[in-house]
Amino acid sequence: MLKRISVQHLTLGMYLHQFCGSWMDHPFWRTGFVLKDPADLSRIHGTAIQEVWIDVSKGVDVASGVETVTPEEAEALRETDFQKLQEMPDLKVAAPPPPHAAVRTRGTAPTSMAEELVHAAALTRHARQTMSSMFTEARMGRVVDSTEARSLVEEISESVTRNPSALISLARLKSADDYTYMHSVAVCALMVALGRQVGLEGERLRTAGMAGLMHDIGKARIPLSVLNKPGKLTDEEFGVIRSHSEHGHRMLLACGGVDDEVLDACLHHHEKMDGSGYPHRLAGEDIGLVARMTAICDVYDAITSNRPYKRGWDPAESLRRMAEWTNGHFDARLFQAFVKSIGIYPVGSLVRLASGRVGVVMEQSASLVAPRVRVFFSTRSELRIPPEVVDLSLPGSGEKIVAREDPDKWRFPDLAELWAPAEATPP
Repeated sequence: MLKRISVQHLTLGMYLHQFCGSWMDHPFWRTGFVLKDPADLSRIHGTAIQEVWIDVSKGVDVASGVETVTPEEAEALRETDFQKLQEMPDLKVAAPPPPHAAVRTRGTAPTSMAEELVHAAALTRHARQTMSSMFTEARMGRVVDSTEARSLVEEISESVTRNPSALISLARLKSADDYTYMHSVAVCALMVALGRQVGLEGERLRTAGMAGLMHDIGKARIPLSVLNKPGKLTDEEFGVIRSHSEHGHRMLLACGGVDDEVLDACLHHHEKMDGSGYPHRLAGEDIGLVARMTAICDVYDAITSNRPYKRGWDPAESLRRMAEWTNGHFDARLFQAFVKSIGIYPVGSLVRLASGRVGVVMEQSASLVAPRVRVFFSTRSELRIPPEVVDLSLPGSGEKIVAREDPDKWRFPDLAELWAPAEATPP
């Protein structure tokens, strides 16, 4: 039986099932083990992690009287919160753009998901080359040229404006080897989508996109042996990883002409609302708006992507885990806007319908809870069925999503290909 407890009640002999937080917040590369080493317990207490899930059937239980949360209680709370999103008024935080900030409209007419996936596939290949070159130059100690980055932000912004889901979804399919480069592209696209959701326009929207594209440039100064280490990080190595935000800030200052909000987001995208982040332990609105946005987009792409040491989580499950952290980690209203921008069931989420069919979300609709789904498996017959697109938003469709499904449980080998063109998926 699983129980969620505060880390202050974590003791030796407990079976650590899962951390309640991003794996970027702690030096452990795995969970699912009995906590035996006092040094590991001390290290957990020294991180920003505030809660964990333990399995009392595999290890020591908590003492009587200690407050715990069951998976069913946690899920009920999260479902209630997500159901409220539809009725919540849109968050608008933007001031009007300055008079000189003309909004570029060329090539931004709305397109279908299928059409934009073709454009987005070509854009991801171009973006991969651009960011790879930029990181290579940075590793060699050269000053980063932001001119090409600005052009790439423009292309990404246009794609997201035409259809928000296409590029965001394709960028998540990065290979582990491409992670550092394509993570920046994905966060840029997510920032543009979130920025549009909260009312950013013109130059301010492009600034948000640039912050997403450049937020991790400091990782070019982190040794690859540490950045891609497949095992548990030492405290020293974890400190080296955390130094990337300050490295990146110095690198962008050296470029000259970089917007202050981009500089701030690069330096402070790992700050948290409760003041437990780094490097300056800022709290609340002391953290700049664009930096608070970047914190959300950065974590979402990180936890949904495959890494050298960990498989990515399902998009819908990732949002629900992030929802558990909003009290201390993220700006709650910005997180609500983020969910509205990509959907409660983002493209690529594996879901089960009321009919017992399993499908993958392939496109959003006007309703956060009723996307278009390509069904391909029957849980009743335990067999694959001919793929069929079901639009849950159509009147009288008779179907609805009743559960998220864990891709690791089913291990469908062609999950990405069911919604993305084959040429867009990484080798």
